[in-house]
This record gives sequence, C-alpha cells and structure tokens, in this order.
Amino acid sequence: MPFEVTENRKTFQQSKQNCNWCLALLFTVAMCITISGGCALGMIANCRDESSVVKLEERSMAAVLRGLRYLVGRCQKHVHIAYVSTRSMASKTQVGFVGLGNMGNPMAKNLLKNGYPVIATDVFPESCKEIQELGAQIVDNPAEVADKADRIITMLPSSPNVIDVYTGPSGILKKVKKGSLLIDSSTIDPAVSKEMAAAAEKLGAVFMDAPVSGGVGAATSGKLTFMVGGVEEEFTAAKELLSCMGANVVYCGQVGTGQAAKICNNMLLAIGMIGTSETMNLGIRLGLDPKLLAQILNMSSGRCWSSDTYNPVPGVMEGVPSGNNYQGGFGTQLMAKDLGLAQNTATNTKTPVPLGSLAHQIYRMMCARGYASKDFSSVFQFLREEEGQ
Repeated sequence: MPFEVTENRKTFQQSKQNCNWCLALLFTVAMCITISGGCALGMIANCRDESSVVKLEERSMAAVLRGLRYLVGRCQKHVHIAYVSTRSMASKTQVGFVGLGNMGNPMAKNLLKNGYPVIATDVFPESCKEIQELGAQIVDNPAEVADKADRIITMLPSSPNVIDVYTGPSGILKKVKKGSLLIDSSTIDPAVSKEMAAAAEKLGAVFMDAPVSGGVGAATSGKLTFMVGGVEEEFTAAKELLSCMGANVVYCGQVGTGQAAKICNNMLLAIGMIGTSETMNLGIRLGLDPKLLAQILNMSSGRCWSSDTYNPVPGVMEGVPSGNNYQGGFGTQLMAKDLGLAQNTATNTKTPVPLGSLAHQIYRMMCARGYASKDFSSVFQFLREEEGQ
C-alpha cells in the first residue's frame, strides 16, 4: 500500500481512538447530570406532588439523552469524515495524466500550477513537449504512468480510446496499483465507464467518470465544470484534484451518471449553437449589425452560452474560435460523436429527442462537408454556405 495511504490509516485510527475517549467522557457527563438532576428533583418533591416530579424527571432525562445522541452523532460523523478523507489527506504526490490534447494539456498544466508533480503520456509525442518543459515527467505509455502514480486522470476523444488506454496491451490496468484512484474525464458511453469501473475494481482500484464542460477557455483558466460519477466515499479525494482544474465539481451518483449528465448537456449545447447560428444569420439577412444583434440577444430572453460566451459569428467576439477561422476549441467531429451517444441512450431509454436527432444529422453532414476538424460553432459558416453565401 502506498506510503501516504498507510499514514492516513494511522490518522484514521487515532481519530477513532480519540472519539472513543469522547464517548466515554460524554457518558460520564450524562451520568453526573442524571445524578445531579435526581438530587434536585428530590428537593422539589418536598414542594410538589409525586406525579409532577416524575413528569419533570422524564423530561429532564429525555433532554439529556437528546443532547447525548446529538454529540455521539457528531463524533461518529467526524470518524466517518476521517475515514473517507484518508486518500485526500495525502501530500501532493505524483499525479498521472493520459491524453494531452486541446483539453488535457491545459488541465495538466493547472495540476502543475497547483504544486502536483505530473507524470504524463500521449499517443502523439509532440503533444508532450510543452508540458515537459514546465516540469512534467513524460513516459512512453499508460502502463508506465500507472506504475509510477496511484492517482491518474485520463482525457481522451472516444470510448474506443478509453478502452485501449485502460485495458490495452500497454494500458493502465496492466500495472495499476491496488488502491489507485482512476478518474476519466473523457466524454464516452456510460456503459463503457461502468465496464472500466468493474475491471478496475477486480484489481483493487477505483474508477470514476468525471467528464467536463466549459471548453478550452475554461480548461485554461481552471474554471471547468466536472460531473462526477462513482463511489461516493471517494468523491472527496477526486474533488481535491479536480478542484485544481475546475470551478465546479458536482457529484452525480454512481459510475456512469457523470457521463449521463455530460451527454444531456452537450445535446442542449448543440441545439443551442444551431439556434444561435440560425438567429444571427437571419438577423444579418434582415440588415442588423451582428454585434448589435448579439448585444440585444444577451440582454434579452434569448440569451444563452452560445450567444454571450461563444458567439459563432466572426468578428462579434474576441478569443473564440469564430474569430480564428474556427480553429481550436471543440471539434465538430467530437460534437457529432457526443450527439451519437445521446441518440444511443435516447433509443435505449425510449426517450423522444427530435431536436437532438436533427442536431445529430446536421453535425454529421458538416463532417461529410469538410468541417470535421473545425470548431462546432462553424455551424454558422455551414448554414451560410448552404444558402449560397
């Protein structure tokens, strides 16, 4: 067992022992209160009838027991907190990171900024150069990451990539340590997350799904939103790391629920981006200045993330992909993939999602027309080209 976990188990045992002493003290105090109360009630008996004294004594004892139960509950709560926090109390030991793409690179950088030594790998060696210059240790494959770190974060494009990184010939599970915490921030099929969790559990490790929302900008600024699924007792330990990369870390439930939340979010995001693009295009055709229209939308009921933070019209905002020929950001191909996941889950649960289905068709058409590597906000450009402009 890793050193820090062993030390933290000792801390837990000490906390438990201290609470046992507290319990003994509480019972002693309760007995003293009871005896003192009995003496006082004996004096009162000289002035009141016996039935009144009995009622007063019962109320007094009930109050003592209520207070005692509260204190015992608080004490036990602290023992529980000490137990579930044993992993999170570990010093800033090495954290593994697999996948240094548009999202993974800034996420790993934020771990370094927060004082965590990072050991990383990526299928494309050139992706590792920048983070290596910042002090990260680079290894050849995920198995080597697992051999050197017992807390690992993965950020990968798709379900097949996740399966390969975890269970492939050079995968994490080939050398994972017992007690390791594995956090996958990829957006994948919830069923795959459950499969990886089961495989990790057989080896004594813990797998949690923690997909993100916010895009490259939020990844760079450390303001991502993490949607976490997994064993609740491990959430505190996961949150310690994820808080270095995000402003919001939300526990959603058991393994797979983080992915469910992310799929729902991205379906709405796609629908919203298409709606914003259609609206902006219509306004421009009607003679409105796009910046003015965006300003009006953002002070009105039509305001949304796609209009006020990630506007798809070139020239309306700075620092977004639409101002850089739709380079960088969140790829159209990835959005099509996420919408495909939404369609699969909707089919499996017999949930009608007509707008989600249409959004999926539009993004698949975009991929076929050469937009696959462009940011998903390029749907505005796609619509303009469709009308011959």
